[in-house]
Amino acid sequence: MSHPRYTLDDLLSLMAALRDPHQGCPWDVAQDWDSIVPHTLEEAYEVADAIERRAFEELPSELGDLLFQVVYYSQFGAEQQRFDFHDVVHTLTAKMLRRHPHVFPDGTLNSRRPAGVSAADVETRQVTTRWESLKAEERAERGVVEDQHHSVLDDVPLALPALARASKLSKRAARIGFDWPDSQGVIAKIREELAEVEDALAAGNHLHAQEEVGDLLFAVTNLARALKADPEQCLRATNAKFERRFRYVEKRLHETGKTPQQAGLAGMEQHWQAAKVDEVDGN
Repeated sequence: MSHPRYTLDDLLSLMAALRDPHQGCPWDVAQDWDSIVPHTLEEAYEVADAIERRAFEELPSELGDLLFQVVYYSQFGAEQQRFDFHDVVHTLTAKMLRRHPHVFPDGTLNSRRPAGVSAADVETRQVTTRWESLKAEERAERGVVEDQHHSVLDDVPLALPALARASKLSKRAARIGFDWPDSQGVIAKIREELAEVEDALAAGNHLHAQEEVGDLLFAVTNLARALKADPEQCLRATNAKFERRFRYVEKRLHETGKTPQQAGLAGMEQHWQAAKVDEVDGN
């Protein structure tokens, strides 16, 4: 006989038991707001990894691990009488209702726009503009004064990975027209930054070269944005490709009984090119 399916309330009860100072788990009891953050980031990346690998059979588990992080923070909030999980759900639902008047015109879950207007008929630019306006109103409600000191770059989290944050910063700036007119302008900027890296290296100024590499990376993230691509996803895909091909090189070296030192760069490059051919052929 199968066990009844667990519910969200069961998960909340489990978390409360884990955090019980007398009968809970010592590791869970010892955690706090800061100690859990690295786990949250790791779980989010594992969700992204499963999706990119199309490992959908792993997603329920990975999404559960990510949800568990939300439950963790909610438990901390409840213990300190700040908020609980139900406050999180209520706040999120209310915010989404407020930010989607094109879906919920009366601001209630039961309201809908006229049946004859499909999602494709809704003007995307109008929705984006309204979204930003609503977020500005929310900042004002939180006490963030919208004066001459307000920046469109506000609220871009410092904890984001550098590539993702660079993309988000440039995207925010682009909203007020600070952007190249097309991808060719970005490519020209990449060439300019690369030339500055080369000049710094030629001058023997490695510290300046490092700074210019940062500028080069920032320009490349702008190209990804111009192509409507996520630079983090682009780089993760390249990381996976590099790992796949390098493992192929190692496998071939092992089969021929050679070490990397014995094969040399030329020998390894030959296997690398073979790996690329194998990928094209679908082997």
